[in-house]
Amino acid sequence: MKRNDLTHFELEREGEKLVLKKNIDSEALAGLLAGYRAQAPVAAPAARAASGDHESGAPVATPAAGPSDCLTIKSPMVGTFYRASGPGTEVFVKVGDYVEAETTVCIIEAMKVMNEIKAEVAGRITRIATEDATPVSYGQVLFEVKP
Repeated sequence: MKRNDLTHFELEREGEKLVLKKNIDSEALAGLLAGYRAQAPVAAPAARAASGDHESGAPVATPAAGPSDCLTIKSPMVGTFYRASGPGTEVFVKVGDYVEAETTVCIIEAMKVMNEIKAEVAGRITRIATEDATPVSYGQVLFEVKP
């Protein structure tokens, strides 16, 4: 289980069933993450309309802080940020790349599920704000995009 980074394994053969769980109760973790998301600050309706839909879990593109005219793509969930679909594969986007709203910009792994994150905006990537293979939190800035 350690070698393959598994937390849960089930095997059923000839009427016998073997279930192995390692250090984590995935149902309890799912409940904890749901509670964390429910406790995340929710913007007022006018602010939510201006910055994106926090309720849907979609990436949120909002104006960056300061005088910059860039938008930010923020993490819609807690997980691990990956710039490519796997080790040794090409990254989804680089600084200077032009993206459309449907362009996949990264993957966030949450509870062993790989979630493709779309840009949700069109423009040029000006900054990648998060290191590859690092944990991210809900609402954390992942990219800056100049429309």
